[in-house]
Amino acid sequence: MSEAQEKEITETGGKIAFVDYLILDDPPYLQAQECTSCGARYFDRRNACASCFEDQFRSVAIEQEGVVTSFSIVQMGPIPYVSAVVDCGGTSVKCTIMNVEPSPKDVTLGMQVKLMTYSMGEDSEGTEAIAFGFEPI
Repeated sequence: MSEAQEKEITETGGKIAFVDYLILDDPPYLQAQECTSCGARYFDRRNACASCFEDQFRSVAIEQEGVVTSFSIVQMGPIPYVSAVVDCGGTSVKCTIMNVEPSPKDVTLGMQVKLMTYSMGEDSEGTEAIAFGFEPI
């Protein structure tokens, strides 16, 4: 485990984010890397911007509420779920829509949603992995 991961676990009371861009503050939020030249945002590490090819980025917090812009009901395995893209103030977030029936009558384009977190379980040392999704407002 890296020093950064150990520090995060200590600061969050034995919890660690499942993805690097989920920040476990109170309240939790998503953080993107924004190109300082054109404003394009990315959730993963970049050496250069895919839009303008510049190489300078800054960390920015993403809005915690958004609108479903596309979705698919995935019927893989015994439990169907909703995979979606949510527009959070101009930043697209790929996610799972939680706490809603996975049916076209319950999930709609334009549906207002908000960020939520949930436990994915604990390891043998008691460190809890925290993931994110969105749920209807």
